[in-house]
Amino acid sequence: MIEGYISQLDDIKNNIEAMKDEQEERFNNMPDGLQESERGEAMQEAIDNLDSASDSIGDAIDYLNELTE
Repeated sequence: MIEGYISQLDDIKNNIEAMKDEQEERFNNMPDGLQESERGEAMQEAIDNLDSASDSIGDAIDYLNELTE
């Protein structure tokens, strides 16, 4: 049962990382002036939030893996 949750969380983590990578690519392809604009700052904040979410899910996966040991 726990393995199923781990698998689901891993899928979610991978999807979040893909979204983060997509946002980073868009951000990096923006001109410097736009990166420093309000829109660029919002994109950077979204990237940071996606990264934090991915890390948190990774932590949850680690905790669940410890339960199966």
